[in-house]
Amino acid sequence: MNHSESPITDQEFALFQKLIYKLAGISLSDAKRVLLVGRLGRRLAHYKFDTYSQYYRLVSSGQHPDELQQMIDLLTTNETYFFREPQHFDFLRDVILKERRGAGTFRIWSGASSSGEEAYSMAMVLAEHCSDSPWEVFGSDISLTVLARAQAGVYAQERISGIPPGYLRKYCLKGVRSQEGKLLIDNQLKQRVRFAQVNLTLPITGVGDFDVIFLRNVMIYFDAETKRKVIENMLPHLKPEGYFIVGHSESLHGISNRLQALKPTIYRRPR
Repeated sequence: MNHSESPITDQEFALFQKLIYKLAGISLSDAKRVLLVGRLGRRLAHYKFDTYSQYYRLVSSGQHPDELQQMIDLLTTNETYFFREPQHFDFLRDVILKERRGAGTFRIWSGASSSGEEAYSMAMVLAEHCSDSPWEVFGSDISLTVLARAQAGVYAQERISGIPPGYLRKYCLKGVRSQEGKLLIDNQLKQRVRFAQVNLTLPITGVGDFDVIFLRNVMIYFDAETKRKVIENMLPHLKPEGYFIVGHSESLHGISNRLQALKPTIYRRPR
């Protein structure tokens, strides 16, 4: 049997829906059934399982944490690219950094950083427009697989189309020999960006406070209750007058009354 095409029953799909919701707060709609089969089918093949129930028993037993993490990685990995929704990076450069006052380190958090393109895009803007004062970028994700890719800072050459040419010359290197056809983030820039695993649906500690938080294109996977929980978990880490930015198809309307809407997708925490 081709395991990637093993049939999944309604009951089995419902079990995985509940499990990923419990672990990551992600609501897998029925339309995601094909995606789940496509991504988990390989794991069935790996274990030579014939049914999704067998795999579910394995990951939910509590005895295989590495495989559970593998499942989370497969079901939560989202597409991303450099300078996605460029108007947010324009706002960072033209409004947030221009009005910046005070001496401390300017800190920005990429809350669903995936494979790191968003965090490195932020870092390029800060390196260019904040060079005379200290700054740092923090990127977090629930998937260890994408975090490892982010930390490596190595990308396929065809993924660079969004990077402005000046930034490309200054902050990126062309891979040679074994890295032929790859784009490498310059080491000096890479050292200013830190990545760590964070589950946004659980209380968050040890990340510090931020001037700006980007949480883009991830809340579309959460139901209203999970959205509220995630925002409540993140807000204690946003400084007064700090900015909170969501994706173009997302809104915090009815989710939190602790942020003031400045324009669609851009919010500010009052003093």
